[in-house]
Amino acid sequence: MKIKTWIFLLSLTMAACTESADEKTAPSDMKQDAVNLQHFYHLYQDISIDGDSMAIIHIYSEAPDYVYAIEPKEGYTCVDDVARAIIMLSEYYKIADDKPKILRQIKRMLKFVVHMQNENGYFNNFIWNDLTINTTYRTTVAELNWWSLRALWALETALPLLEENDELAENIKAASALLVSNLKRDLGSKERKEETVNTLVCPSWLPNDYAADQAAVLILGLLPYQKRTSDVDAQKLIDSMAEGIMLMQKGGASEFPYGAFLSWQNLWHAWGNSQAYALLMAGQQFNNQGYINSALKEVDHFYPYLLKNGFVSNFMIEDSGEGFTETQRNEFDQIAYGIRPMVWASTAAYQITGNKKYADQANELKSWFLGNNVAQVNMYDASTGRGYDGIISKDAINKNAGAESTLESLMSLLKTQ
Repeated sequence: MKIKTWIFLLSLTMAACTESADEKTAPSDMKQDAVNLQHFYHLYQDISIDGDSMAIIHIYSEAPDYVYAIEPKEGYTCVDDVARAIIMLSEYYKIADDKPKILRQIKRMLKFVVHMQNENGYFNNFIWNDLTINTTYRTTVAELNWWSLRALWALETALPLLEENDELAENIKAASALLVSNLKRDLGSKERKEETVNTLVCPSWLPNDYAADQAAVLILGLLPYQKRTSDVDAQKLIDSMAEGIMLMQKGGASEFPYGAFLSWQNLWHAWGNSQAYALLMAGQQFNNQGYINSALKEVDHFYPYLLKNGFVSNFMIEDSGEGFTETQRNEFDQIAYGIRPMVWASTAAYQITGNKKYADQANELKSWFLGNNVAQVNMYDASTGRGYDGIISKDAINKNAGAESTLESLMSLLKTQ
Protein backbone atom coordinates (compact mmCIF):
# COMPACT_ATOMS: atom_id res chain seq x y z
CA MET A 1 0.00 0.00 0.00
CA LYS A 2 1.30 3.46 -0.85
CA ILE A 3 0.36 5.11 2.46
CA LYS A 4 0.54 2.83 5.49
CA THR A 5 -2.01 3.55 8.18
CA TRP A 6 -0.87 3.59 11.77
CA ILE A 7 -4.12 4.26 13.62
CA PHE A 8 -4.35 1.95 16.60
CA LEU A 9 -7.34 0.96 18.68
CA LEU A 10 -5.07 1.18 21.70
CA SER A 11 -3.60 4.70 21.76
CA LEU A 12 -0.15 5.03 23.25
CA THR A 13 1.97 8.11 23.67
CA MET A 14 5.12 8.47 21.58
CA ALA A 15 7.13 8.28 24.78
CA ALA A 16 5.81 4.79 25.45
CA CYS A 17 6.72 3.64 21.94
CA THR A 18 10.19 5.08 21.61
CA GLU A 19 13.60 4.53 23.05
CA SER A 20 16.35 7.08 23.36
CA ALA A 21 19.39 6.32 21.25
CA ASP A 22 21.32 6.26 24.53
CA GLU A 23 19.24 3.30 25.76
CA LYS A 24 20.88 0.37 24.02
CA THR A 25 19.32 -3.04 23.66
CA ALA A 26 20.13 -5.19 26.69
CA PRO A 27 23.11 -7.48 26.17
CA SER A 28 22.39 -11.13 25.42
CA ASP A 29 24.37 -14.36 25.42
CA MET A 30 23.00 -15.03 21.95
CA LYS A 31 24.74 -13.93 18.78
CA GLN A 32 23.38 -10.58 17.71
CA ASP A 33 22.18 -12.01 14.42
CA ALA A 34 20.80 -15.30 15.78
CA VAL A 35 17.46 -16.24 14.23
CA ASN A 36 14.98 -16.40 17.09
CA LEU A 37 11.32 -17.20 16.36
CA GLN A 38 10.11 -16.43 19.89
CA HIS A 39 8.32 -13.19 18.98
CA PHE A 40 7.09 -14.66 15.72
CA TYR A 41 5.31 -17.32 17.77
CA HIS A 42 3.87 -14.58 19.97
CA LEU A 43 2.31 -13.11 16.80
CA TYR A 44 1.31 -16.47 15.32
CA GLN A 45 -2.12 -17.92 16.19
CA ASP A 46 -3.98 -21.04 15.13
CA ILE A 47 -7.62 -20.38 14.25
CA SER A 48 -10.55 -22.37 12.88
CA ILE A 49 -12.81 -21.10 10.10
CA ASP A 50 -15.74 -23.28 9.08
CA GLY A 51 -14.13 -26.18 10.91
CA ASP A 52 -10.85 -25.91 9.00
CA SER A 53 -7.58 -25.37 10.90
CA MET A 54 -5.77 -22.26 9.72
CA ALA A 55 -3.29 -19.79 11.18
CA ILE A 56 -2.80 -16.05 11.16
CA ILE A 57 -0.25 -13.45 12.24
CA HIS A 58 -1.26 -10.56 14.51
CA ILE A 59 -0.29 -7.36 12.74
CA TYR A 60 0.53 -4.99 15.59
CA SER A 61 2.42 -5.65 18.82
CA GLU A 62 2.83 -2.59 21.02
CA ALA A 63 5.51 -1.73 23.55
CA PRO A 64 6.12 -2.00 26.39
CA ASP A 65 4.14 -5.22 26.96
CA TYR A 66 3.82 -6.19 23.28
CA VAL A 67 0.08 -6.62 23.43
CA TYR A 68 -1.84 -6.99 20.19
CA ALA A 69 -3.58 -4.02 18.62
CA ILE A 70 -6.06 -3.59 15.80
CA GLU A 71 -6.49 -0.93 13.15
CA PRO A 72 -10.20 -0.13 13.51
CA LYS A 73 -10.90 0.31 9.79
CA GLU A 74 -8.92 -2.74 8.71
CA GLY A 75 -8.77 -5.68 11.11
CA TYR A 76 -6.37 -7.74 13.20
CA THR A 77 -4.63 -9.86 10.58
CA CYS A 78 -4.05 -9.66 6.85
CA VAL A 79 -2.94 -11.60 3.79
CA ASP A 80 0.02 -9.24 3.39
CA ASP A 81 1.63 -10.33 6.67
CA VAL A 82 0.51 -13.97 6.63
CA ALA A 83 2.00 -14.27 3.14
CA ARG A 84 5.20 -12.62 4.39
CA ALA A 85 5.27 -15.16 7.26
CA ILE A 86 4.89 -18.04 4.80
CA ILE A 87 7.87 -16.77 2.81
CA MET A 88 9.93 -16.36 5.98
CA LEU A 89 9.07 -19.83 7.31
CA SER A 90 9.73 -21.39 3.90
CA GLU A 91 13.23 -19.94 4.15
CA TYR A 92 13.58 -21.08 7.77
CA TYR A 93 12.38 -24.58 6.81
CA LYS A 94 15.71 -25.13 5.02
CA ILE A 95 17.59 -25.01 8.34
CA ALA A 96 14.84 -26.08 10.77
CA ASP A 97 15.41 -29.03 13.10
CA ASP A 98 11.69 -29.69 13.52
CA LYS A 99 10.60 -29.65 9.88
CA PRO A 100 7.19 -31.34 10.48
CA LYS A 101 6.20 -28.59 12.93
CA ILE A 102 7.29 -25.80 10.59
CA LEU A 103 5.53 -27.42 7.63
CA ARG A 104 2.32 -27.78 9.65
CA GLN A 105 2.41 -24.06 10.44
CA ILE A 106 3.14 -23.15 6.82
CA LYS A 107 0.20 -25.27 5.65
CA ARG A 108 -2.20 -23.64 8.11
CA MET A 109 -1.18 -20.17 6.94
CA LEU A 110 -1.50 -21.27 3.31
CA LYS A 111 -5.06 -22.34 4.04
CA PHE A 112 -5.78 -18.87 5.38
CA VAL A 113 -4.42 -17.19 2.26
CA VAL A 114 -6.45 -19.48 -0.02
CA HIS A 115 -9.52 -18.75 2.11
CA MET A 116 -9.05 -15.02 1.46
CA GLN A 117 -9.33 -15.32 -2.31
CA ASN A 118 -12.40 -13.47 -3.52
CA GLU A 119 -14.66 -15.00 -6.14
CA ASN A 120 -13.34 -12.36 -8.54
CA GLY A 121 -9.90 -14.04 -8.43
CA TYR A 122 -8.07 -11.37 -6.45
CA PHE A 123 -7.60 -11.44 -2.66
CA ASN A 124 -9.19 -9.54 0.18
CA ASN A 125 -6.58 -8.51 2.71
CA PHE A 126 -8.04 -8.15 6.23
CA ILE A 127 -10.34 -10.04 8.57
CA TRP A 128 -12.12 -8.83 11.68
CA ASN A 129 -11.86 -10.33 15.17
CA ASP A 130 -15.00 -12.39 14.49
CA LEU A 131 -13.14 -13.97 11.51
CA THR A 132 -15.38 -12.36 8.89
CA ILE A 133 -13.61 -10.87 5.89
CA ASN A 134 -13.32 -7.11 5.57
CA THR A 135 -14.21 -6.56 1.92
CA THR A 136 -14.79 -2.81 1.77
CA TYR A 137 -11.94 -0.71 3.19
CA ARG A 138 -9.42 0.54 0.63
CA THR A 139 -6.54 -1.60 1.95
CA THR A 140 -8.55 -4.82 1.76
CA VAL A 141 -10.53 -4.66 -1.49
CA ALA A 142 -9.99 -7.69 -3.72
CA GLU A 143 -8.03 -6.07 -6.53
CA LEU A 144 -4.68 -5.98 -8.29
CA ASN A 145 -2.69 -4.66 -5.36
CA TRP A 146 0.08 -5.59 -2.94
CA TRP A 147 -1.84 -8.25 -1.04
CA SER A 148 -2.92 -10.16 -4.15
CA LEU A 149 0.60 -10.12 -5.56
CA ARG A 150 2.19 -11.13 -2.27
CA ALA A 151 -0.36 -13.94 -1.97
CA LEU A 152 0.86 -15.37 -5.26
CA TRP A 153 4.49 -15.11 -4.13
CA ALA A 154 3.73 -16.93 -0.88
CA LEU A 155 1.55 -19.65 -2.41
CA GLU A 156 4.06 -20.49 -5.12
CA THR A 157 7.05 -20.27 -2.76
CA ALA A 158 5.60 -22.83 -0.34
CA LEU A 159 3.92 -25.11 -2.87
CA PRO A 160 7.06 -27.25 -3.51
CA LEU A 161 7.08 -28.16 0.20
CA LEU A 162 3.74 -29.99 -0.16
CA GLU A 163 3.07 -33.48 -1.46
CA GLU A 164 1.96 -33.51 -5.08
CA ASN A 165 -1.40 -35.13 -4.32
CA ASP A 166 -2.06 -33.04 -1.22
CA GLU A 167 -5.55 -31.48 -1.32
CA LEU A 168 -4.07 -28.16 -0.20
CA ALA A 169 -1.56 -28.30 -3.05
CA GLU A 170 -4.40 -28.70 -5.53
CA ASN A 171 -6.28 -25.81 -3.94
CA ILE A 172 -3.18 -23.64 -4.22
CA LYS A 173 -2.72 -24.52 -7.87
CA ALA A 174 -6.33 -23.58 -8.56
CA ALA A 175 -5.99 -20.31 -6.63
CA SER A 176 -2.80 -19.39 -8.49
CA ALA A 177 -4.30 -20.27 -11.86
CA LEU A 178 -7.32 -18.05 -11.21
CA LEU A 179 -5.18 -15.16 -10.04
CA VAL A 180 -2.70 -15.46 -12.92
CA SER A 181 -5.56 -15.48 -15.44
CA ASN A 182 -6.63 -12.14 -13.94
CA LEU A 183 -3.11 -10.77 -14.18
CA LYS A 184 -2.79 -11.80 -17.81
CA ARG A 185 -6.10 -10.14 -18.57
CA ASP A 186 -5.48 -6.94 -16.63
CA LEU A 187 -1.77 -6.44 -17.31
CA GLY A 188 -0.92 -8.58 -20.30
CA SER A 189 -3.32 -6.67 -22.52
CA LYS A 190 -2.05 -3.20 -21.56
CA GLU A 191 -0.47 -1.19 -24.36
CA ARG A 192 3.29 -0.69 -23.99
CA LYS A 193 3.39 3.08 -23.78
CA GLU A 194 6.05 5.33 -22.31
CA GLU A 195 4.76 8.49 -20.69
CA THR A 196 6.51 11.54 -19.30
CA VAL A 197 5.52 11.99 -15.67
CA ASN A 198 7.05 14.80 -13.63
CA THR A 199 9.78 15.20 -16.30
CA LEU A 200 10.68 11.46 -16.22
CA VAL A 201 10.01 8.83 -18.84
CA CYS A 202 7.97 6.05 -17.21
CA PRO A 203 6.31 2.85 -18.42
CA SER A 204 2.52 2.90 -18.16
CA TRP A 205 1.92 -0.87 -18.37
CA LEU A 206 2.92 -1.84 -14.83
CA PRO A 207 0.48 -2.46 -11.94
CA ASN A 208 -1.24 0.83 -11.06
CA ASP A 209 0.36 2.12 -14.28
CA TYR A 210 3.81 2.98 -12.91
CA ALA A 211 4.31 0.75 -9.84
CA ALA A 212 7.70 -0.85 -10.41
CA ASP A 213 7.76 -1.98 -6.78
CA GLN A 214 4.54 -3.97 -7.24
CA ALA A 215 5.82 -5.32 -10.57
CA ALA A 216 8.79 -6.78 -8.70
CA VAL A 217 6.54 -8.70 -6.28
CA LEU A 218 4.52 -9.92 -9.25
CA ILE A 219 7.68 -11.27 -10.89
CA LEU A 220 8.65 -13.07 -7.68
CA GLY A 221 5.28 -14.82 -7.67
CA LEU A 222 5.21 -15.56 -11.38
CA LEU A 223 8.72 -17.06 -11.55
CA PRO A 224 7.93 -20.25 -9.58
CA TYR A 225 4.51 -20.40 -11.24
CA GLN A 226 6.08 -20.26 -14.71
CA LYS A 227 8.74 -22.80 -13.76
CA ARG A 228 6.04 -25.19 -12.53
CA THR A 229 3.61 -24.74 -15.42
CA SER A 230 5.87 -23.74 -18.37
CA ASP A 231 3.20 -21.13 -19.11
CA VAL A 232 4.43 -19.12 -22.10
CA ASP A 233 2.08 -16.22 -21.40
CA ALA A 234 3.31 -16.04 -17.80
CA GLN A 235 6.86 -15.70 -19.09
CA LYS A 236 5.75 -12.95 -21.44
CA LEU A 237 4.18 -11.13 -18.50
CA ILE A 238 7.40 -11.50 -16.48
CA ASP A 239 9.38 -10.05 -19.38
CA SER A 240 6.92 -7.18 -19.73
CA MET A 241 7.21 -6.34 -16.03
CA ALA A 242 11.02 -6.61 -16.15
CA GLU A 243 11.27 -4.28 -19.11
CA GLY A 244 9.09 -1.74 -17.33
CA ILE A 245 11.20 -1.97 -14.19
CA MET A 246 14.38 -1.36 -16.18
CA LEU A 247 12.82 1.76 -17.70
CA MET A 248 12.35 3.03 -14.14
CA GLN A 249 16.10 2.80 -13.47
CA LYS A 250 17.71 6.23 -13.36
CA GLY A 251 21.29 7.44 -13.14
CA GLY A 252 24.46 5.37 -13.31
CA ALA A 253 27.85 4.72 -11.79
CA SER A 254 28.66 8.40 -11.39
CA GLU A 255 25.24 9.98 -11.92
CA PHE A 256 22.61 10.40 -9.20
CA PRO A 257 20.59 8.38 -8.25
CA TYR A 258 23.23 5.83 -9.15
CA GLY A 259 21.13 3.21 -10.89
CA ALA A 260 18.26 3.21 -8.40
CA PHE A 261 14.96 1.73 -9.56
CA LEU A 262 12.21 4.24 -8.86
CA SER A 263 9.17 2.85 -7.08
CA TRP A 264 6.36 4.83 -8.69
CA GLN A 265 6.49 7.77 -11.06
CA ASN A 266 9.33 10.03 -9.84
CA LEU A 267 9.32 8.58 -6.30
CA TRP A 268 11.86 6.21 -4.76
CA HIS A 269 11.00 4.71 -1.40
CA ALA A 270 12.97 2.14 0.52
CA TRP A 271 10.10 -0.09 1.61
CA GLY A 272 9.29 -2.93 -0.74
CA ASN A 273 11.91 -1.87 -3.27
CA SER A 274 12.55 -5.41 -4.55
CA GLN A 275 13.20 -4.56 -8.19
CA ALA A 276 16.88 -5.55 -8.20
CA TYR A 277 16.17 -8.86 -6.47
CA ALA A 278 13.32 -9.67 -8.87
CA LEU A 279 15.47 -8.93 -11.91
CA LEU A 280 18.29 -11.08 -10.56
CA MET A 281 15.90 -13.99 -10.03
CA ALA A 282 14.35 -13.55 -13.48
CA GLY A 283 17.77 -13.22 -15.10
CA GLN A 284 18.92 -16.40 -13.44
CA GLN A 285 15.81 -18.40 -14.37
CA PHE A 286 15.72 -17.26 -17.99
CA ASN A 287 19.48 -16.88 -18.49
CA ASN A 288 18.93 -13.20 -19.30
CA GLN A 289 22.15 -11.31 -18.65
CA GLY A 290 20.44 -8.01 -19.43
CA TYR A 291 18.21 -8.37 -16.39
CA ILE A 292 21.18 -9.31 -14.22
CA ASN A 293 23.29 -6.41 -15.46
CA SER A 294 20.51 -3.92 -14.78
CA ALA A 295 20.04 -5.23 -11.25
CA LEU A 296 23.77 -5.17 -10.58
CA LYS A 297 23.90 -1.50 -11.56
CA GLU A 298 21.71 -0.66 -8.55
CA VAL A 299 23.50 -3.13 -6.27
CA ASP A 300 26.95 -1.88 -7.36
CA HIS A 301 26.32 1.85 -7.18
CA PHE A 302 23.13 2.83 -5.34
CA TYR A 303 23.54 0.55 -2.31
CA PRO A 304 27.13 1.72 -1.64
CA TYR A 305 25.89 5.31 -1.98
CA LEU A 306 23.34 4.69 0.78
CA LEU A 307 25.85 2.87 2.96
CA LYS A 308 28.27 5.77 2.67
CA ASN A 309 25.83 8.68 2.90
CA GLY A 310 23.12 7.24 5.13
CA PHE A 311 19.82 5.46 4.51
CA VAL A 312 16.72 7.44 3.62
CA SER A 313 13.02 6.69 3.68
CA ASN A 314 12.19 8.23 0.30
CA PHE A 315 13.08 10.88 -2.23
CA MET A 316 11.72 12.38 -5.43
CA ILE A 317 13.70 13.39 -8.50
CA GLU A 318 13.25 15.23 -11.75
CA ASP A 319 15.17 15.42 -15.01
CA SER A 320 16.78 18.85 -15.20
CA GLY A 321 18.03 18.28 -18.73
CA GLU A 322 21.57 17.97 -17.41
CA GLY A 323 20.94 15.03 -15.12
CA PHE A 324 18.63 14.00 -12.32
CA THR A 325 18.14 16.29 -9.36
CA GLU A 326 16.52 15.59 -6.03
CA THR A 327 13.39 17.64 -5.34
CA GLN A 328 12.37 16.14 -2.00
CA ARG A 329 13.94 13.83 0.61
CA ASN A 330 12.80 12.26 3.87
CA GLU A 331 15.37 10.50 6.02
CA PHE A 332 12.83 8.89 8.36
CA ASP A 333 11.17 6.52 9.08
CA GLN A 334 13.80 3.87 8.38
CA ILE A 335 12.27 0.41 8.62
CA ALA A 336 13.19 -3.26 8.26
CA TYR A 337 11.08 -3.51 5.11
CA GLY A 338 13.39 -0.93 3.55
CA ILE A 339 16.59 -2.83 4.37
CA ARG A 340 15.56 -6.43 3.65
CA PRO A 341 15.16 -6.02 -0.15
CA MET A 342 18.75 -4.74 -0.38
CA VAL A 343 20.04 -7.63 1.75
CA TRP A 344 18.26 -10.13 -0.48
CA ALA A 345 19.47 -8.49 -3.69
CA SER A 346 23.08 -8.36 -2.51
CA THR A 347 22.91 -11.99 -1.41
CA ALA A 348 21.43 -13.02 -4.77
CA ALA A 349 24.16 -11.08 -6.56
CA TYR A 350 26.74 -13.09 -4.62
CA GLN A 351 25.03 -16.39 -5.40
CA ILE A 352 24.83 -15.58 -9.11
CA THR A 353 28.27 -14.03 -9.63
CA GLY A 354 30.33 -15.67 -6.89
CA ASN A 355 31.88 -12.28 -6.15
CA LYS A 356 32.48 -12.04 -2.40
CA LYS A 357 32.03 -8.27 -2.41
CA TYR A 358 28.29 -8.83 -2.61
CA ALA A 359 28.28 -11.15 0.41
CA ASP A 360 30.27 -8.53 2.31
CA GLN A 361 27.79 -5.86 1.25
CA ALA A 362 24.85 -8.01 2.35
CA ASN A 363 26.43 -8.36 5.78
CA GLU A 364 27.09 -4.64 5.99
CA LEU A 365 23.46 -3.94 5.11
CA LYS A 366 22.35 -6.51 7.69
CA SER A 367 24.35 -4.66 10.34
CA TRP A 368 21.64 -1.97 10.26
CA PHE A 369 19.59 -4.41 12.37
CA LEU A 370 22.49 -4.86 14.79
CA GLY A 371 23.15 -1.26 15.76
CA ASN A 372 25.02 0.05 12.72
CA ASN A 373 22.43 2.72 12.00
CA VAL A 374 21.92 6.42 12.57
CA ALA A 375 20.31 5.84 15.99
CA GLN A 376 23.01 3.35 17.04
CA VAL A 377 20.33 1.03 18.44
CA ASN A 378 19.72 -2.63 17.68
CA MET A 379 16.61 -2.86 15.53
CA TYR A 380 16.48 -6.61 16.07
CA ASP A 381 16.71 -8.15 19.53
CA ALA A 382 18.10 -11.68 19.32
CA SER A 383 17.11 -12.42 22.91
CA THR A 384 13.39 -11.99 22.12
CA GLY A 385 13.25 -12.23 18.32
CA ARG A 386 11.60 -8.82 18.08
CA GLY A 387 12.10 -6.64 15.06
CA TYR A 388 11.38 -3.04 16.04
CA ASP A 389 9.06 -0.95 13.91
CA GLY A 390 11.47 1.75 12.78
CA ILE A 391 13.95 4.52 13.39
CA ILE A 392 11.89 7.69 13.67
CA SER A 393 14.78 10.12 14.24
CA LYS A 394 18.49 9.97 14.93
CA ASP A 395 17.59 9.98 18.63
CA ALA A 396 14.65 7.58 18.87
CA ILE A 397 13.17 4.36 17.59
CA ASN A 398 9.64 2.99 17.56
CA LYS A 399 9.80 0.11 20.04
CA ASN A 400 6.64 -1.55 18.79
CA ALA A 401 7.40 -4.92 17.18
CA GLY A 402 4.73 -5.72 14.65
CA ALA A 403 4.52 -8.52 12.12
CA GLU A 404 6.09 -6.67 9.20
CA SER A 405 9.17 -5.51 11.11
CA THR A 406 9.73 -8.82 12.87
CA LEU A 407 9.28 -10.90 9.72
CA GLU A 408 11.41 -8.63 7.53
CA SER A 409 14.15 -8.73 10.17
CA LEU A 410 14.08 -12.53 10.27
CA MET A 411 14.04 -12.72 6.47
CA SER A 412 17.16 -10.55 6.35
CA LEU A 413 19.01 -12.64 8.93
CA LEU A 414 18.04 -15.95 7.31
CA LYS A 415 19.61 -14.91 3.99
CA THR A 416 22.91 -14.06 5.64
CA GLN A 417 23.43 -16.89 8.12
